[in-house]
Amino acid sequence: MKAKYKVEEYIGVPVEQDQSGHYVIKDKDFSLHSWRTGRHTKGKFKQLGQVFLTENSLMVAVIDMKPVAYKDRHEITPMARFTSEVVSEEMLALGRTKL
Repeated sequence: MKAKYKVEEYIGVPVEQDQSGHYVIKDKDFSLHSWRTGRHTKGKFKQLGQVFLTENSLMVAVIDMKPVAYKDRHEITPMARFTSEVVSEEMLALGRTKL
């Protein structure tokens, strides 16, 4: 039997770095999307606003998170890895307006 692992859903918004190196929301008319941890996800979740990379190398800031039942994990796209980068409080607040 395969080992089960903890699965969490991360609701996030795509971000990019501006010329100053700060993370900003990529699109002015943005929408939130969901990703989940997978068996091969690298890194650990530390806080809201943390940036992670998708399997397609898209940078995403975590706006909210919630646990997912192991059996329901296939309904959500897996992510690649967490980074140590974090968006500003202003960007996090802007992203949370869409929740």
